[in-house]
Amino acid sequence: MSAKNLAPNLFMIPIGDKLFLLTNKKPLVVWFLIGINIALFLWEVKLEINGELASFVNYWGLIPEQVSTAFNSAIAGNPAAWLVVFWGTLSIFSGMFVHASYSQIVSNLIFLWVFGNTLEKIIGNGRFLLFYLFCGFLTGIVQIVVEPSLSIPLVGTNGVIASVLGAYVYKFPKVKIDSILPLVILYIPVELPAFFYCFWWFVQQLFYGIGGLNVPGGVNPIGTGYLAYGAGLPIGVVLMMIMKL
Repeated sequence: MSAKNLAPNLFMIPIGDKLFLLTNKKPLVVWFLIGINIALFLWEVKLEINGELASFVNYWGLIPEQVSTAFNSAIAGNPAAWLVVFWGTLSIFSGMFVHASYSQIVSNLIFLWVFGNTLEKIIGNGRFLLFYLFCGFLTGIVQIVVEPSLSIPLVGTNGVIASVLGAYVYKFPKVKIDSILPLVILYIPVELPAFFYCFWWFVQQLFYGIGGLNVPGGVNPIGTGYLAYGAGLPIGVVLMMIMKL
C-alpha cells in the first residue's frame, strides 16, 4: 500500500457538527458499512503480507479500460462481451469496499461517520443504503466515461463520500463543521460552515484530478479517480433534490 495513495481529503479532518436532531433513529447502515470496510481492509493487510494483494485488487477493483473495451465490442455485435460489461458493473460495487491505503480508509470512514450519520437519520436506513450504492455506481460510471483507457484498478469509496458530503451540504449549508487542520506537527481546531467546507473540498478534488489525465503539471498518479470524487458532490445534491428532502 503505497504512501502516494494518501487520500487528499485529509487536508482538513471533520470530527463532528453542531447539528442537533430530535430523533432516536440509529445509523445502522453507517455502522454496518464502517464494520465491513474495516474487516475487509484487515483481510487486505493479510493479503499484502502474503504477497497476494495485487491480484486481489485487480480482480475486485474497477478497471475502466476493461469495461469500455467490452462495451464497445458488445455494441459492435459481440454478445459475449456483455458478460464482461456486466462483471465490470459489479466491480463498481465491489471496488467500493476495497481500499488502497491506510489513509484512504481512515479518511473515508471519518467522513462517513460525521456526514453519513446525520444523513441516514434524516432519510432512513433503507433509503440511505440505496443512496450509498447508487452514488457509488454513478461515480464509477463517470470515471469510466471520463477515463475509458485507464487500465489501473480504482478502489475506495471516495466518490460515495463526496455524494454524502454533497447531500449533507445541500440540506444543511450553514451548519458548523468542527474540524482539525493538520500543519506538519501541529493540529489546529477550526470551525467552518458546511457550504464552505464543501466548496474547498470540491476545488481540491478537481485540482488533483488533473494528474489522472496526464496533463502536464499534474500532482497525482493515474488510478486515483479524483474526477469521480468531484462528480460525487453534485450527484449527492441532485439525489437529495429528487427525494425532496
